[in-house]
Amino acid sequence: MPSLPLFQVDAFADRPFTGNPAAVVPLTTWPDDALLQAIAAENNLSETAFLVPETDPSADTDDHLRWFTPTVEVDLCGHATLAAAWVVMTQMRPDTRRARFRTRSGTLTVTRAEARADAALSLDVPARPPQAATAPPDGLAEALGAPPIEVLEAPEALLAVVADADTVRGLTPDMRALARFLGARFAIVTAPADHPGADDPGIDDPGADDFVSRVFAPGHDIDEDPVTGAAHCTLAPYWAARLGRREVTGFQASARGGRVRCRLAGDRVILSGTVVPILSGQFTLPDAPPGVRTP
Repeated sequence: MPSLPLFQVDAFADRPFTGNPAAVVPLTTWPDDALLQAIAAENNLSETAFLVPETDPSADTDDHLRWFTPTVEVDLCGHATLAAAWVVMTQMRPDTRRARFRTRSGTLTVTRAEARADAALSLDVPARPPQAATAPPDGLAEALGAPPIEVLEAPEALLAVVADADTVRGLTPDMRALARFLGARFAIVTAPADHPGADDPGIDDPGADDFVSRVFAPGHDIDEDPVTGAAHCTLAPYWAARLGRREVTGFQASARGGRVRCRLAGDRVILSGTVVPILSGQFTLPDAPPGVRTP
């Protein structure tokens, strides 16, 4: 039977079973989108990343990258890009320390400062700063399970700021009600971390996080996303402006948890974190569509 190589990587993770798991499937050419969607549904992870080598010799990218949830293709996914870059740098082209991807969100570049497989990776993505919401929707507090003190809007997202980190951790949203508010958007809920950041005076812990967050996307059949790179494209400019710094660190307080280090660079954000490979194998297919590598 034909098969596809398959890797599963925990991104923004410092040990196994933390961070956000993503599947990565290298291809030679693109098969039908229906097959890509079926594979993502079978993996049943928040994202499956598919890679095809770049064929345009004038392009400034090495691979074409696409991301699928179990139900839809999405425009941007940070953690699956980090996972895909790890596969490129350790399995496909282990002599490289840079991966450049052509995506729906433009060219995304991932680098690693050291050649070690466990070195931190840095992802260059567009910033998505939030704007004040025209009118916070009635009933949002009941849907989230806590009253926001500020509501802002960003591309494809609603940003709700709540009082403190304990409120973020204790949220138990009504997913059905939340889906009615959000539609295809996702909700980012955030608050200051328990301890202020390293650049503030009088801090004993230089590694303290600046903010915590959680992300809910019931409209994509993902009630809660464990660690969300795309959300930090909005969180980073919000907290950088609020704290008066270009560099901030966030902890996404899902059950798995994961830390994202963020640095503003003009209209871009550099998201950094480590990844942990979990498994590799073969995805068995009943037929042999274009782009499938066979043993």
